[in-house]
Amino acid sequence: MKADRLLALYEKVAEAPDAIARLRRFVLDLAVRGKLIEQDPADEPASELLKRIAAEKARLMTAGEIRKPKPTEPIQPDDVPFELPRSWRWVRLSDILTKLTDGTHHSPPNGPEGDFLYITAKNIKDDGVKLDDVSYVSSKVHEEIYARCNPEPGDILYIKDGATTGIVTVNDLKEPFSMLSSVALLKLPPCIYNQLIVRFLRSPFFYEQMRSFMKGAAITRVTLKRMGPALLPLPPLAEQRRIVAKVEELMALLDRLEAARTAREATRDRLTAASLARLTAPETDQSGFEENARFTLDVLPALTTRPDQIKPLRQTILNLAVRGKLVAQDPTDEPASELLTRIHGNRIHKRKFAQLNSEELEIEPPSLPSGWLWTVVDQTAADDSRAITDGPFGSQLKTAHYIERPGFRVIRLQNIAAGQFRDEHRSYINESRFKELANHHVVPGNLVVAGLVDPNVRCCEVPDNIGPALVKADCYRFAVHPDLDHRFALHYLNSPLAQEFALTHHHGMTLTRIGLGNFRKLPFPLPPLAEQHRIVAKVDALMALCDRLEAALTTADTTSTRLLEALLHEALEPANDAMEAAE
Repeated sequence: MKADRLLALYEKVAEAPDAIARLRRFVLDLAVRGKLIEQDPADEPASELLKRIAAEKARLMTAGEIRKPKPTEPIQPDDVPFELPRSWRWVRLSDILTKLTDGTHHSPPNGPEGDFLYITAKNIKDDGVKLDDVSYVSSKVHEEIYARCNPEPGDILYIKDGATTGIVTVNDLKEPFSMLSSVALLKLPPCIYNQLIVRFLRSPFFYEQMRSFMKGAAITRVTLKRMGPALLPLPPLAEQRRIVAKVEELMALLDRLEAARTAREATRDRLTAASLARLTAPETDQSGFEENARFTLDVLPALTTRPDQIKPLRQTILNLAVRGKLVAQDPTDEPASELLTRIHGNRIHKRKFAQLNSEELEIEPPSLPSGWLWTVVDQTAADDSRAITDGPFGSQLKTAHYIERPGFRVIRLQNIAAGQFRDEHRSYINESRFKELANHHVVPGNLVVAGLVDPNVRCCEVPDNIGPALVKADCYRFAVHPDLDHRFALHYLNSPLAQEFALTHHHGMTLTRIGLGNFRKLPFPLPPLAEQHRIVAKVDALMALCDRLEAALTTADTTSTRLLEALLHEALEPANDAMEAAE
């Protein structure tokens, strides 16, 4: 066994996303294969233990306490998945049990009061039977259930139905109780250490056997008929206790490592959040902002260690961009007020929302740099009356209108990510239907906006390569005025500032959405055109850096995961050359 090599290289694999969980399973895998501790030749072999188990079963049958068990299929050489130590034996689970049953298959009357506890899967936890949200049954109901399924202290309880199948514990309740059939009852003879069997039943080896047996469309379940013949290694009794002690020692170590990692990551997250928050603090002046920006850029590489930490960094970049804090202002730029007047001419006075009035908002908009202007989305749209429109509703476009072969593209909510078009979700309609819906067509360079704001409104650009397309219901086409930078609008609509405004303009009971009218009225911080171009160039450059950093962190995670897999495999199969391949 080369498990010591794994421990020596722990620091290199500790950052793998699921390192601790994998190591917990690895400890149990070593235990079940007889590779966790050394064997003692002085131990009574498992073959003798099997004789004592048989004698105990015979005694219980003679006393009328158990029925004669059904014979099990002999274990053939081809059934054995791996080699065991010489003093161990392969057994079927039912071979070492004096009873295997489950609770009632008919949910009895139960409630918050009664004579006896009524235990279901929700009460079974790794560390015992928990009485949170427990219910009770009457004495009559309990007697019927208990006559067949009689859990006693020290028995093993195994969840065999539903999402938590595989959770197993030792019954630590002193009082008798009734159970539902979602929990199996396993009784052992006193010559087997119940804690050892619990650890083995938690092992990946046993769980994979149960998983292959799971049946059911809505609720997956393991039947007793399948559990009984499952294979299980049986060590000598003395070794059973040493194995449990070693497992507990290593699990305690992993608990400490996990707690340390959690604390370390929490500290990093707090420091990162605090660093990013300093950049968007409303009271920060330009000199203070520059100082905070330098500090943040210095510390972020050390604090950013996971791919999921890149998202808040992207959001901060967008937040800075649309508040006028990402690039310097140029006093020679044409102010946004003159820009609007120039692109709309006299028509600006005919529009309902020519100038944003702060009293119309439910939240106070932040102050903007000199030369900027608070306006609304409607004022930034092209002059076309259909520049902002939603997709067809009702009978205009239904599921029945879609065709399987490539045709004319329908852009749906699934295609719209924040700043990115998702091309993997493809829907098409035929040419005649496409022409009927001309008011909803989009062209490359248009923006498409998801009307749903739960969790966030999101926006992307129509790409060049999808061909003729239209938007579906709950998606909005937004043709930005050609004299404005449409990518600045794209970045704004994906920014945290736009999310704040969108959340005050939504409606809906089950699906929270921003209506088309409210989208038109969404506040819009408009910079001078030259600054729009500078902001877009800066955002694109910083997002490219985020892409590279995220890719590097993802690669590091993948490398750590692969190294961990190689080390685990080598520890289980010493002759394997997986380590050399990984290195």
